[in-house]
Amino acid sequence: MEKISIEDILKAIDGKLIKEGKSSNFSEVFIDSRKKVREGIFFGLKGEKVNGSKFAAMASENGASLIIIDEMTVDIEKVKDSASVIIVKDTKEALKNLAKYYRACLNIKVVGITGSNGKTSTKDLASAVLSSKYKVLKTEGNFNNDIGLPLTVFKLDNSYDAAVLEMGMSNLGEIHSLVDIARPDIGIITNIGVSHLQNLKTRENILKAKLEITDFFDKENTLIINGDNDLLKDIKDDKFSIIKAGKEKYNNIYANDIKLLENGVSFGIWEDGNYMDCVFIAALGEHSVTNSILAIALGRKMGLTYAEIKEGIKNLDKTKMRLEVIDKTNYKIVNDCYNASPDSMKAAIDVIKSFKGRKIAVLGTMLELGESSAKMHREVGRYAKENGADMLLAAGDFKDEYLSGFGNGCHTFSNKRDLALFLKDNIRQDDVILIKASRGMKFETIIEELN
Repeated sequence: MEKISIEDILKAIDGKLIKEGKSSNFSEVFIDSRKKVREGIFFGLKGEKVNGSKFAAMASENGASLIIIDEMTVDIEKVKDSASVIIVKDTKEALKNLAKYYRACLNIKVVGITGSNGKTSTKDLASAVLSSKYKVLKTEGNFNNDIGLPLTVFKLDNSYDAAVLEMGMSNLGEIHSLVDIARPDIGIITNIGVSHLQNLKTRENILKAKLEITDFFDKENTLIINGDNDLLKDIKDDKFSIIKAGKEKYNNIYANDIKLLENGVSFGIWEDGNYMDCVFIAALGEHSVTNSILAIALGRKMGLTYAEIKEGIKNLDKTKMRLEVIDKTNYKIVNDCYNASPDSMKAAIDVIKSFKGRKIAVLGTMLELGESSAKMHREVGRYAKENGADMLLAAGDFKDEYLSGFGNGCHTFSNKRDLALFLKDNIRQDDVILIKASRGMKFETIIEELN
């Protein structure tokens, strides 16, 4: 974290200094008062049940040199003398405002990534591509909301050349808030699917929400889009440049001669109608080709040669629980528990189709689909049946819809433990087991049960 004065902090967050401490050095920002830090800035965020401001004294004991609160719920006398205390109207807004101010102080390239599916995988690929030439910070895990993104921004300093930031949303205005903080130089939209229909009702509204990534764009900015997506391919705007990437030949940069392998994908790259190179990506499934070509388009925009791009791809560090293949003694688990939507469910089913052995799909609820939920769970069940799954094990609110779509060979369970016990008793030699559900379902506990 770059040096920032308490005077600048006060201006940025519109705060009032109510206790002046002895330290004016700040090395990091944190929101968990139990965390041990060295000269950190603690934000006491208000949760559903408790306000973090009441833990100001604990934060000072654990190394905070500046504490930001929005309620006088703590005895200031208990805060260590080394720590200053600022009070604001709303600590969450103060966190965002300070992150916005801090971002403006940094001389780095920022890449923002959003989309209905593939954000995390594309983020991992994009940071890998850039890594051969630049020092890159990427969003950790799912720190892609109005708390996680500011915390990621504070991890930056001017030793970095670039940041690759994932931006999630569930409603209109949320991406706008994130880009107001991060001010990306380049935006990437992976696709427009059906996630978040519960709030946004139509795919056109989802498109509108995702396009908020361009709200502060001008002629210096670039938007990279999945040109194969039906709602993205015709996007035009005179205010900024657009690069279309995908598998279709009308894109500015596209993948061809695609080979789906058990350990990844390979494809040729064409740019402006000219063959450029061939690459191998250690990521499974045809959807990985689309994610990869978006990342490669980013690399080209940022001045990388194909040799540099291929060198960077070797550094791919994939987020856990994203089509993570676990080789057991007698069978394989494909752990894709990170999240789920109809499109990503079908993509994961396509992946296990290429493996040898009996295929078992262990599927849970896909959240935030609103009135389309029942229909889309039936559709995924039907897709699994028609695309090589020999058995489907389902739990969650829509388990009966999976059964309706899949038919014979589908078993439903009232809880994950019963499902795991059935699975454990019925595994055969060389089985391939896909385990996937939305993040809130925590289907990784099924894998823990198997272990």
